Amino acid sequence: MKKILLTAFIFMGFESYAQIGIGTTDPQETLHVAGTTATIRIEGLDMVNNPQNNGTGKLTPVYVDKKGNFTLTKPGYTAGNGYVLPLNFLVFTPNFIPNNPAGHPAPYDDYGTIINSDASTTTVTDLIHSVEIDVPTSSMVEVKYAMSLYFSETDLFNPPATEPSDGKTRVIQSYFLIDFNSDGLSGTELTTQYGFKGQYYASGPGGTKGYPYMNSQGYVNMTPGHHTLYFYGVVNDPPGTFTSIGFGGANEYLKIRLFN
Repeated sequence: MKKILLTAFIFMGFESYAQIGIGTTDPQETLHVAGTTATIRIEGLDMVNNPQNNGTGKLTPVYVDKKGNFTLTKPGYTAGNGYVLPLNFLVFTPNFIPNNPAGHPAPYDDYGTIINSDASTTTVTDLIHSVEIDVPTSSMVEVKYAMSLYFSETDLFNPPATEPSDGKTRVIQSYFLIDFNSDGLSGTELTTQYGFKGQYYASGPGGTKGYPYMNSQGYVNMTPGHHTLYFYGVVNDPPGTFTSIGFGGANEYLKIRLFN
């Protein structure tokens, strides 16, 4: 009788390791914690034992590493000077502006987004492109961007281009606006410019052929949510001058990362 009981006990012991139920006698997974208000506490991740815990009143994201272990350490952390700087790329793309939204055939398919200032205007501002992002936690967001510029004194919408040779100076600028929560630009969102950059172009003898580049960066604190960045280009030229600029047709990049 003793032998039979021992065998049964050992069999039940092996069965208990197959699936473990807490709050349930019918576990459905390897570990099943039942109950609508049930929680799990891991003391190694609390604010006392883990310096990466955000502390009282703040939630801390938990990650799973390649071995399946829970951790508070974000991918891409950079350590140094006795502290750890959380770093997370949201966007890292070498081509965020469409190369040929005008639909031109080759070899005129690298003008990018075209903005014209005709002879009746001296300043024209227009949208280059928009990018949507999802911010997972309250963070300082860094936006770095660069784009090529294509200059012409004739309309790039009607190629081929004509490189300026009139000796006049053009000033080109770029910046971006942020539509927080992607509910439409309004109020101060329409007037708060980030990553503003400008450069001038003047035609004359000498020099080299190629694309000039615009690059800049901006920083802003963001709350969790879905947000939209609107990149704008500005074309400034003298009165009575026609200027056509292609933004981002050849090369560009966009890098957006979070610090918190």
